[in-house]
Amino acid sequence: MSTRRYTRDCSCGHLTPAQRNTFGRFRSSQILKFARLSLKLATIFAALLVAGSICIGAQRQQAPQQKPPDNYTGIFVEPDQALFATMCALDAAGFAADESTLSEMPSRLALREAMLKMQGPATEALRQFYHDHLLGDPGETLSRYITFSLVVGPPPRFDFQVNHDLLPPDVLAIDGFREILAAFYEEARLDSQWANVQTEYERAAATYQAPVRKIVFTTNAYLREILKPVYDRTFTVYVEPLVGARTNFRNTGNHYAVVVGVPAQIPIEQIQHAYLHFMLDPLPLKYRKQVDSRRALLPIAAGAPRLPEEYRDDFLAFADECFIKSVELRLRRLPAAQLESALNDADQSGFILVRPFVAGLQKFEKGEPSMSYYFPELIAAIDVPAEQKRLRNVTFSPEIPATPAKESESAASASELDRLLAQGDRELARKDAKAASATFEGILAQYPGLPKAEYGLAIASVMAGNADRAEQLFAQLVSAPPPAAAAASNPENAADPAILSWSHVYLGRIHDLEGEREAAVHEYLRALAVEGAPESARVAAQHGVDEPYKGRAHGSGNEK
Repeated sequence: MSTRRYTRDCSCGHLTPAQRNTFGRFRSSQILKFARLSLKLATIFAALLVAGSICIGAQRQQAPQQKPPDNYTGIFVEPDQALFATMCALDAAGFAADESTLSEMPSRLALREAMLKMQGPATEALRQFYHDHLLGDPGETLSRYITFSLVVGPPPRFDFQVNHDLLPPDVLAIDGFREILAAFYEEARLDSQWANVQTEYERAAATYQAPVRKIVFTTNAYLREILKPVYDRTFTVYVEPLVGARTNFRNTGNHYAVVVGVPAQIPIEQIQHAYLHFMLDPLPLKYRKQVDSRRALLPIAAGAPRLPEEYRDDFLAFADECFIKSVELRLRRLPAAQLESALNDADQSGFILVRPFVAGLQKFEKGEPSMSYYFPELIAAIDVPAEQKRLRNVTFSPEIPATPAKESESAASASELDRLLAQGDRELARKDAKAASATFEGILAQYPGLPKAEYGLAIASVMAGNADRAEQLFAQLVSAPPPAAAAASNPENAADPAILSWSHVYLGRIHDLEGEREAAVHEYLRALAVEGAPESARVAAQHGVDEPYKGRAHGSGNEK
């Protein structure tokens, strides 16, 4: 599954047999009676386990052990010093933090004011770096730094906890910030500042204890799962007041994290959604082959204007998200009329597997096995021909129009050009190469040399099997001036790193298919050298370096 914003770089491990309820495998009435009693006892045990085990503590600083202690669950609610230091740095840089949540935290509010007045060489370097990497959307700006804080260790060094080549794209986009933060940490004496506000932070984290405990208990009880923790799999709710009402969900491998502020209402639904990912993400991965057998439904979903882009060519992620949405609906225990309305909304938004998953869950609720065992049956129950027939009568909702406020913030977002580009992208998602080619050719007639349109036309050419035209277009894209130089002369014609890197990857693949291995490797290496290239392009390029590309019988041709 690909990383997404609420990013998922899911390389999750599988649940162990001890995490599953094994009673559902037996069929004799006597053993089933015993199973029902055992399940009740297991649920009580799970409740006791959860009730005393969600703790406040510095879990990222714990030394690994072979066997977790009895009270360890891998579930934490806590503040975090790396996140605190990052937010202090953003304070000093002038980030417009949400101060509305600091009315009960006078020490933290005073610290923010002090950070804004900071002076010194490290502070000036920090402010310059922040200015150089500022995005138009404050939420997107904050997102990068939150992701950074979750992949580094504690102060004062903030060492990366994963290999540099595996860092999320958000973090690669602010490469160099770690050294700047370490210098600022010393200059601002953030160790002393943390000591002054730590009590307030821990008090804020304590308000999340009961709600998170309830989420864990109700979710595990519904799934009939007993959480048997291991050190290398964690779910953490990090409490940082300055993120305000924003809720950020990330996971790196097996470490899931939700970053929350201290709003008037605790974001229960967002935390529960993240916890369901923690519990359920391993299942589509474990049963990848069974899930993939339903892939024929993805092109239908991809035609929905409201379906987020990250699901249009990643069936595993799409099925996983639909699965989680279906469990959320069952946990809400909606009346029949409200449930039907929610299922219609899911269909019309493109999440077309929610309805069959909900039907399967209604049967699951009457059975005995845990979800770990039942999931293959849930997938097997999805009748692809029946769903294809049903979906002929579904009308997808149109795109949500931009609000006047957003139009005033960025007039380009509602421009005719953007509308046409989005139309072309949807046609690519539907694998309608002819329509996409016509759309992108129309754009290029009005905006000659526009990289996004050239790239879209090149992808459409790949889909149509026109390798010569695709190669010509990709070659034009990679021979254009560097993005920085192009942006200075004509911002509209500046190719972004994603387009540039993927163009090199596609050129490499074309050379591989033509038996020109040396030229192919050259293109893959050029893709790896593109600064700011997305992780997906880097992975594809590295695969190309490692072995020749042989083509895909059912590839989408639209991987970017």
